[in-house]
Amino acid sequence: MKHLKKSIGVILLGLLLILAACGSDKDSKVVKVGTSTAESTTWNLVKELAEKEDIQIEVIKIDDYVQPNLALADGEIDINAFQTVVYFDSFIEDRDLDLTAIGTTNIWPMGIYSKEINDLDELEDGSQVAVPNDPTNLGRALLLLEKAELITLEEGFDGTGGVENIVDNPKNLDVTPVDSGQTARSLDDVTLALINSDKAIGAGFNPTNDPVFREDENNKAYVNIIAAQTDRKDDEVLNKIVEIYHTDEVKEFIEQEFEGAAVPVREPISFLDDYQQN
Repeated sequence: MKHLKKSIGVILLGLLLILAACGSDKDSKVVKVGTSTAESTTWNLVKELAEKEDIQIEVIKIDDYVQPNLALADGEIDINAFQTVVYFDSFIEDRDLDLTAIGTTNIWPMGIYSKEINDLDELEDGSQVAVPNDPTNLGRALLLLEKAELITLEEGFDGTGGVENIVDNPKNLDVTPVDSGQTARSLDDVTLALINSDKAIGAGFNPTNDPVFREDENNKAYVNIIAAQTDRKDDEVLNKIVEIYHTDEVKEFIEQEFEGAAVPVREPISFLDDYQQN
């Protein structure tokens, strides 16, 4: 009987250890974060800080504007952080994806770059201008060209639509949409290129000092966000990661690392509810 009790005890102890191990594996599940190369340095810091909270993060670089949302929807990653809120809303509506923004990160002002001129006053008639061709960034680029007083857009233009919305083009600029990943490379062939900050950094530019004209930092529509599957929007671990991103340590790192190319935004996600009226 003693041997039987001892055997049962050993078996129960073994089961408890197995269950404990399974629970431990579940608790230490690695959170996969999809982000751009430009933003990966910030996420490497977030990863270090998260380890102190017993949260394991794997940073996955995806230098593309399509795959991170598809990977998130498919569950290949747990969150992503690479896109503006206006792009995100447009993308998930077009693709019918059940994703939700859960946190703010930064705003990365778009710039107008050139290898030929140092000032827009030097721009010649008929110059070629490359702009990103994805719907959100195209509208953003056109609004920036208008702000630079190079073109006039239809009254009430809200960033939706393409070059057909240009109603006045006094310098007869040849505005050509190209893949956003090619905007920086196109500078060898065009006079001006409108380049997102992450793409500019990847091409070796300083988005604070190198543009001949730069976007303003206060437009809520262009605040970047952290996104998750909608059914995980209240996930304690994911929201803790947002909190870590909003710490002073991360803010100071962004300010020093990017020298104004990325401007930290530490507002709650509800801050962006009215961005379309901004």
